Amino acid sequence: MRNATKITAAVLAAGALTLGLTACGSGSDSGSPKADANATLTVAATPTPQGEILAYVKDHLAKKAGLNLEVKEFTDYVTPNTAVQQGQVDANYFQHKPYLDDFNKKNGTDIVPVPGGTVHLEPLGVYSQSVKKLDDLKKGATVALPNDTTNEARALKLLEAGGVIKLKAGAGYDATPKDIASNPKNLQFKELEAAQLPRSLGDVDAAVINGNYALEAKLSPAKNAIAAEAAKGNPYANFLAVKKGNENDPRVEKLAQLLTSPEVKKFIEDKYDGAVIPAF
Repeated sequence: MRNATKITAAVLAAGALTLGLTACGSGSDSGSPKADANATLTVAATPTPQGEILAYVKDHLAKKAGLNLEVKEFTDYVTPNTAVQQGQVDANYFQHKPYLDDFNKKNGTDIVPVPGGTVHLEPLGVYSQSVKKLDDLKKGATVALPNDTTNEARALKLLEAGGVIKLKAGAGYDATPKDIASNPKNLQFKELEAAQLPRSLGDVDAAVINGNYALEAKLSPAKNAIAAEAAKGNPYANFLAVKKGNENDPRVEKLAQLLTSPEVKKFIEDKYDGAVIPAF
């Protein structure tokens, strides 16, 4: 059984963002006490698949490893980072490097990946209730995209790989629809919060949906997507992250080892059937 605390974006994001990021200067590398190796490690995560993977670790691996683990689930992509920055949780597990780099740059935060590598990849997919392949999208069709910077660029690159648009030369991890050089179908783009994308499918011709939200909506990149990212060379794998200075917390190091264990790899492969892929 999963034993995690679910926290809604509406409640926690308001509190975290009201406080703002004024606590940025009070980093753990500037006078915070050394972590107690026996204290509970609290980790923020989005529910699927991160929360499920952490629940597996908690239920099957943590006790034997001497780790007391608490999981707090968040339903947005902002609060897990503000919670880490402000010390409300010890670590988070929900994001990839391009997103973290953009978040740190925009918010003045100093959150870093935990050494030990990435844990999993959720292939981004294009989903539709009206067409079976990208080429079938009609002229003027509306495509919903995630509105956060890096995932929007990622979605556009997926559409480019599918041959329906072409981006300007040099368009990077912050590309937007303004960076589209060629759009033969005159596709229209609707930018939405990532969590809203599955619910938009009835209102648009197609939507590019992040893997975790697709899974929550019972959509599989491997089975339901009309186009999906390739795994090889993909920079969007997820990892455990902490506020700078806490990378060597023994509890964090222990969790990082468990998350990249053979047991977790098998759990991911067995449970998600290609919708989530081990990245270690």
